[in-house]
Amino acid sequence: MKKLETNTEELIFESAIKIFHSKGLAGARMQEIADEAGINKAMLHYYFRSKQLLFEAVFKKAFMQLAPQIHQVLNSEDSLFEKIRDFADKYISFVVENRFLPTFIIQELNNNPDFAIQFFSQAEFPKPTHFLNQIKTEIQNNTIKQIDPKQLIIDMFSLAIFPFIGAPLLQNFTNLNEEEYNHILIERKNHIASMLINSIKK
Repeated sequence: MKKLETNTEELIFESAIKIFHSKGLAGARMQEIADEAGINKAMLHYYFRSKQLLFEAVFKKAFMQLAPQIHQVLNSEDSLFEKIRDFADKYISFVVENRFLPTFIIQELNNNPDFAIQFFSQAEFPKPTHFLNQIKTEIQNNTIKQIDPKQLIIDMFSLAIFPFIGAPLLQNFTNLNEEEYNHILIERKNHIASMLINSIKK
């Protein structure tokens, strides 16, 4: 019985992601999610009493899948440049499969700040201490330019995140169809890493 419940919950998550991604939180309907999952609305409400609670559960599940990956990258024993490449690869690969996540974060910060503040105060964020110290060491060793380590982290996340958040604007501005834009997103793994490395190395 427990396995059946787990499978049903996973099916609900997958269906909710699809509907939330295509229609957003405001436009999504619980009936649509139930239909997508192939269950009745009463069963959906058995697992999640409201659309907001389902949205928050999907948000938490996705975020907690990504956070450990980023933590592992930042705290590995790889070289600084390898970490930059690995970050770009893992982050973009994950978000390509979970396109809703960056938009969800922005939505929650704007529309439900209490939940966002509570969640982010409790969530286990990637700890960048080792990565920051590694940047300082590379500066001292004169292998990279004098930079603010925190600026580099902000650059890494910003360059990776915005093409997903700003997809409708950028896709229209660059006159790319869906398939072409998705190809651009995949190319950014190497593009971002090369650009950042070239900007800081001596």
